[in-house]
Amino acid sequence: SAIISSMKMHGARCVVEGANMPSTIAAVVEEFERANVAFGPSKAANAGGVAVSALEMAQNSMRMQWTREEVDEKLVGIMNRIFATCDDTAREWGMPGLYHRVGANIAAFLKVANSVVEQGVV
Repeated sequence: SAIISSMKMHGARCVVEGANMPSTIAAVVEEFERANVAFGPSKAANAGGVAVSALEMAQNSMRMQWTREEVDEKLVGIMNRIFATCDDTAREWGMPGLYHRVGANIAAFLKVANSVVEQGVV
């Protein structure tokens, strides 16, 4: 497509969603994945903001103050674990490589499903 051609011409190798799921499934599957353009789904990419909010709440509850570097170090660890979870889950379900969308979706589903089972709802 013209969009993918333009992206590649300008050196783009990936698309990372910054809003809540603005890319359609057709765009992701038919355009990005087919063209080997890595895709970072919003549920994984936006986790950084959620994580920083959680770190802020932890600081407040412990009446502590971390330096910018300490917060950044914790955030890097969190985001690395999120990437690894998406990547590992995609591999485990037979969709390695650029299929982080699949890994993120399956990992999120399993996290909720396991919580429901652990709480005795199912």
